[in-house]
Amino acid sequence: MAGHSKFKNIMHRKGRADKVRSKLFSKLSRDITVAAKSGMPDPNMNPRLRLAVNNARAESMPKDNIERAIKKGAMGEADTYEDIRYEGFGPGGVGIIVEVLTDNRNRSASNVRSYFSKYNGNMGESNSVSFMWDRLGQIEYPLKAGSADAIMEAAIEAGAADVETDEDPEEGGHIIYTAYEDLNVVAESLGKALGDPKATKFVWKPQTLTPLTGDPVKTLMKLIDALNDDDDVQNVYANFDISDEELEALG
Repeated sequence: MAGHSKFKNIMHRKGRADKVRSKLFSKLSRDITVAAKSGMPDPNMNPRLRLAVNNARAESMPKDNIERAIKKGAMGEADTYEDIRYEGFGPGGVGIIVEVLTDNRNRSASNVRSYFSKYNGNMGESNSVSFMWDRLGQIEYPLKAGSADAIMEAAIEAGAADVETDEDPEEGGHIIYTAYEDLNVVAESLGKALGDPKATKFVWKPQTLTPLTGDPVKTLMKLIDALNDDDDVQNVYANFDISDEELEALG
């Protein structure tokens, strides 16, 4: 999902690292708490919790924070949280999927709708966008994990569906896709061959990208920024295709 990864690069260039990291830890903690509540509070016995903990570790989240989040889930403090998916269209007809983890459905719906409205977008009905996307597992490794050929060979051996490699020396890496139901099995196999991944998660991958140029680019980025800044929003996916030149112009 080239567009999405480019946007992450923009966020770093804006110098928002500390603010983004604080919100990231908050969202990772919430995901761990809900995962611990949904099953056994032991990562080895709870696949969802194992994914949440691994992702937190990949972001260097302190061990105490992880254990505290698990304890909260085990004690039933995640009773009111629910997963919700919102879908809509941004400027230029770009499809957007927003994953929310919230204890107040009305608040989240109102906030997400207001962001779409403010930045020339429209909230859609359920499945108005997602039918054009694939629900997949995604495993990320840094470039230093191996050459593109070596990663491809390991991925094929592990039963992965596809591999994408970005050779950018600073922000590149390997992204391995799996069938939704195969993520944990493939991740375990790759872990033995390549070591611990940078991140392991379920994602939405667009089947096609929507070209975008001019003023709508800036408006779309403001919309995605606003969504990501919302405490209830866990993930934002957008199927835009924007040139590197246009992205660089944003500063």
